Parts: sequence; structure tokens; C-alpha cells
Amino acid sequence: MKILSVVGARPNFVKIGPLLQEMGERPQIERVLVHTGQHYDPRMSDGFFEALAIPAPDVNLGVGSGSHAWQTAEVMKRLEPV
Repeated sequence: MKILSVVGARPNFVKIGPLLQEMGERPQIERVLVHTGQHYDPRMSDGFFEALAIPAPDVNLGVGSGSHAWQTAEVMKRLEPV
């Protein structure tokens, strides 16, 4: 089974750590981590990954900053091929 998890905002990073750890202990689960890239400054998102021991994302959508509507639309467009 493949489980794709999408993270982008601080609350997402806090919640995904334990879930990824649990999924990693189950060989029947293929986990895929997608980062929206809405934090355009790598120091912000990289800090979350390091502090919370979250593995590097498999995909970074690189959305960057913009209005909520624009970011949502970009995430949807860029996530489609994943």
C-alpha cells in the first residue's frame, strides 16, 4: 500500500513525524512525503525537518509565497503528476 502525505505548514510538520515513524515500521506501507514548498526560505522548513527528525521529502513542489488561493491552486497543479 502506498500512502502519500503532503506537508507545508508548521502544524503539518509537527503531526507528520510520528505518522512517518509508524509507517516506516510497517513493511507493507510505501510512504511518500511531499513538501509543498510554501516556505520559500529553506531555513524555515529545513529547521522543521531537522528538529522533528522528519526524513527529507521525496518531492518538493516548490510553491513559494503567494495568496492562499494562489498557493492552493499551485499545490493542486503541481501535485497532479505525483
